[in-house]
Amino acid sequence: MSENQSQQVRALVDEIYRTQSRQVLATLIRLLGDFDAAEEALHEAFAVAVEQWARDGVPANPRAWLVSTGRFKAIDGMRRRARFDASLTELARHLELSTSDSADWNDEAVEDDRLRLIFTCCHPALSPETQVAMTLREVCGLTTDEIARAFLSKPATIAQRIVRAKGKIRDARIPYEVPSATDLPDRLDVVLRVVYLVFNEGYSASSGDSLTRHDLSGEAIRLGRLLIELLPEPEALGLLAVMLLHDSRRAARTSPTGDLILLEQQDRSLWNRAQMVEGTALVERALASRQVGPYTIQAAIAAVHAEAPDAAVTDWAQIVGLYDLLMQAESSAVIELNRAVAVAMRDGPAAGLALVDAILSRGELENYHLAHSARADLCRRLGRTAEACASYQKALNLTQQEPERRFLKGRLSELAG
Repeated sequence: MSENQSQQVRALVDEIYRTQSRQVLATLIRLLGDFDAAEEALHEAFAVAVEQWARDGVPANPRAWLVSTGRFKAIDGMRRRARFDASLTELARHLELSTSDSADWNDEAVEDDRLRLIFTCCHPALSPETQVAMTLREVCGLTTDEIARAFLSKPATIAQRIVRAKGKIRDARIPYEVPSATDLPDRLDVVLRVVYLVFNEGYSASSGDSLTRHDLSGEAIRLGRLLIELLPEPEALGLLAVMLLHDSRRAARTSPTGDLILLEQQDRSLWNRAQMVEGTALVERALASRQVGPYTIQAAIAAVHAEAPDAAVTDWAQIVGLYDLLMQAESSAVIELNRAVAVAMRDGPAAGLALVDAILSRGELENYHLAHSARADLCRRLGRTAEACASYQKALNLTQQEPERRFLKGRLSELAG
């Protein structure tokens, strides 16, 4: 094989790793019954793929090939280590007999492995913070640094949390399965929260060269659809609705050069109409149930934006009213900040700035770059240039996402000019 062909194979392997490695990992966890063994098997399988696919060609079913190779490598490794630990001989034999090497590992049944995995990571034996961290790491493949930024925490803290969780899952023999119909409703709330956090990381990446990570937002939407098939509860409908409505704006959120475009400047003809129609219909279904929760309210807010042909005619009074409901359903400093921005659009920047300053004075969002960015924009609109520059600089110091950094630097340059 030529050097060019080898590079093409490596690029394909990299692409499959980026888009399908978590599916492969989920199935390996089911087959091997151990997170760490599955992670090691996953990496070994991809290492073999780089070499073997360049020599023998890419298999017809790459994901099934990777699962099969990973399983074989795990069993072979146990046999090699058995001379130091005799118990591994029986374990390797058990795994070989109990996990068939099947070509069906790429069909629809395997898709459910990720749903099994997310319920395992969200088991009530784990703390809520650990459930989220485990799911983001194991189901979605975020690094500990990315998770730490999402939670405004330290990477070492997240890493320790994940290691302890894996040990607890192993020692407590937490089952790798979707809960029974009786237990499912109680388990759903945490799963919805996790899926929403995954979507948020994809919708606005915590770091990197791109504003979005469509692999994560697309995965969250896929998981949302699976949850609705499994349990069509109103809040599951609301969650899928808010994800679809936000994702519908993706093509309009950046320029051709990857620069950030704010909501009011977006070309709304680029918004995905099919997603908007589906999302709005889901909002209506959720609202019709009269069991309105935070995801349904957020979806209703997104639907108001979707209904407006341009930013100037957005019904900000209705949006503020919906934020008032959201604060009653799920109060948080971030929701309060979003409400303050809506108030600024309804009542003017001075009213919004007073609310933002009150939030920042409590210290809860001191390390949240969007809070400082919002304050900077309101000061800019009020002509308070020095304060705007200081807040833009604070936001710039706190963000590691390149499109946002370029946007903030641009605003600072404009004010300096």
